[in-house]
Amino acid sequence: MGANYAKVLLDDSGGRAFDYGVPEGLAAVVGSRVRVPVRMRTLLGTIIALSETTEADGVRMISELVGDEPALSPGLVALAQWMADYYCCPLEAAMKTVLPNVIRKAEVGHKVRLFARLAREVSDEELAELEKKAPKQSDVISVLREAGKAIAVAELCEQCGVAHQTVQTMAKKGWLVVEPETVERDPFGKEQFVSSGKLELNEEQRTVFARVAAAIDGSVDAKKPFLLHGVTGSGKTEIYLQGIDRALELGMGAILLVPEISLTPQTVERFKSRFAATNHEVAVLHSHLSEGERHDEWHRIRSGKARIVIGARSAIFAPVEKLGIIIVDEEHENTYKQEEMPRYHGRDLAVLRGHLEKCVVVLGSATPSLESAYNAHTGKYELLQLTMRVDDQKMPFIRIVDMRLEAKKSSPIISDPLAKAITSRLEKKEQVILFLNRRGFSTTLLCNKCGYVAECPNCSVSLTFHRAQNRIVCHMCGHLAVAPTKCPDCKDPGIKYSGTGTEKVEDTVQKFFPTAVVKRMDADVMQKKESYREALGAFRAGKIDILVGTQMIAKGLHFPNVTLVGIINADMGLHLPDFRASERTFQLLTQVAGRAGRGDVSGEVVVQSYTPFHPAIQFARHHDFTGFYEQEIEWREKMVQPPFTHFVLITVRSPHEERAKLSIETLHRRLKEVLPPGVTLGEPSPAPLEKSHGNFRFHLSLRSRAVLKLSRAIRSVLDKNPLPEDVFAVVDVDAHQLM
Repeated sequence: MGANYAKVLLDDSGGRAFDYGVPEGLAAVVGSRVRVPVRMRTLLGTIIALSETTEADGVRMISELVGDEPALSPGLVALAQWMADYYCCPLEAAMKTVLPNVIRKAEVGHKVRLFARLAREVSDEELAELEKKAPKQSDVISVLREAGKAIAVAELCEQCGVAHQTVQTMAKKGWLVVEPETVERDPFGKEQFVSSGKLELNEEQRTVFARVAAAIDGSVDAKKPFLLHGVTGSGKTEIYLQGIDRALELGMGAILLVPEISLTPQTVERFKSRFAATNHEVAVLHSHLSEGERHDEWHRIRSGKARIVIGARSAIFAPVEKLGIIIVDEEHENTYKQEEMPRYHGRDLAVLRGHLEKCVVVLGSATPSLESAYNAHTGKYELLQLTMRVDDQKMPFIRIVDMRLEAKKSSPIISDPLAKAITSRLEKKEQVILFLNRRGFSTTLLCNKCGYVAECPNCSVSLTFHRAQNRIVCHMCGHLAVAPTKCPDCKDPGIKYSGTGTEKVEDTVQKFFPTAVVKRMDADVMQKKESYREALGAFRAGKIDILVGTQMIAKGLHFPNVTLVGIINADMGLHLPDFRASERTFQLLTQVAGRAGRGDVSGEVVVQSYTPFHPAIQFARHHDFTGFYEQEIEWREKMVQPPFTHFVLITVRSPHEERAKLSIETLHRRLKEVLPPGVTLGEPSPAPLEKSHGNFRFHLSLRSRAVLKLSRAIRSVLDKNPLPEDVFAVVDVDAHQLM
């Protein structure tokens, strides 16, 4: 007997859920999308629970189901409910994240095009007779005969030079059949993928794969996630490919998360090539898809047509049935952390979804996050290791350049050792990557006469000069202004641009090496949908000698002809007010260095630093993750920082400084009254970035081992103490961005 009542979470209604009756014969299940009556309207909602009884009065009936199948599996509904509880956000926000807007709104449908095919066989005699009367119609039949299949009417008209009406007339006469057909909007539809086979695994890889395969087969206990710690170039991707292949053989699906959209084209190419021969379709999910593409990719996954999903963090919500394996590549990356509500972490949700759906989870990295490494050391995760590069390739030699000495005798951007190394590689027709994690030409506009600094009117940061547009830009809020030619305060024409961004590096390198082809990859020049793919394709083809870029070129890319990597300023993020600063610097240096020497020629890395003896830089120099981990984890334990506790950051912001300050002080008092034992509550303070997007910002930090109890306490305080109209509070559980 089916359930009599359904709890329906309504869309765009402040997260309210109501009980509705289930009409007899209606196949309502948890995760179904429904239309329900609300007063005089009919609204969309999602069934989040079913029951045989209700305590509500005047219960109305569900109007209709939307779609033939439930949009969400019970597992994904449970994932959304856990997110809302853990990350201290409304359930409605979590459900919106799990179910893409284009599916939720049900306003975009499948693309339908008209196709024409021959209604019957046409003899040569008939064709010759028709050619005398209507040569254009004869051409249409000839093209369709030669194709041997239906052709889109628009393409047929263009190929034969006929009007659409001509095709319709031929259909009426019985020559053709014109029918509508659903056409998939495939973001990679125009590309051809050459089939590729499995690579031979080395001994280390075979040991690791055997463990993963046994877990997928179910022949061993797969409750623990795997942490695959493999040095750069050790062949982690081949383990992923063969693990997915094993899952597919057993009739299961797979999800692969990658940290950056820029990595997706190369990853998709490799995976589509591998599975082209087996006809297993690969779906892609990321934020650069159009609404139509996202709609079609989601439905290909939901229908089971595509059983492999590749994408950024939101791909963890892909509606894959019978999941066999979830892989999180470069699991340490900050981009897996969502910076808007709900502020979830893709890696952590991958582990939870694996637990809910009883599938294998593999977290892979050359530089695991301290949280994951700690989980492996304490037995929560199972550690798998790849300590050598494939084909006996050597790890790149890393040279540290002390810029305190070099700045006196050379360019402050390109040191003498780096310049000589670039010259040597260019002479050998080898490629170079130069890394600087800062966009723009100059980072500060400064008047030496009066001390004026060009600052954003909306944020407490200086404006960055972009020479190509002759604009000064705020990288926080996007504020734009024309670059001044003299000081706005004292009118001195000697105003100077100082600091270095990727645009300036590109300009300097082009002057140093005028015959080299130099290309820049950062958010300023990679704005079009195809930009990443085109730039990486040109680099792979050897059309670019030197690639200058930000962190989008720092990881995951495999270019065998890159033999030199230069890190322009290794200290960029080292001295930020963030307990993860050292960890991020170590990870970034190791990942960037890993782009070198992935072919037959050994690689070299030149690291330019003003603090060359910092432990993060020295451990990265020796590729020593274990040494770095042991030192850093000891400091974290001493300071009671993650992974020994959960860190929660509450940010209160308002256009009015005093209101924001008063609100966070009130919130601090209320929390102090209700927080459970074992919570460390910090004092209210201005955020390191005090003003952003026109809002004044204040922070309140909390640390606790029992994070769910803490989240619920915070939620109850915020619910009972509404903030003033123009004051907003953001709760970030397991915060990664502390600015």
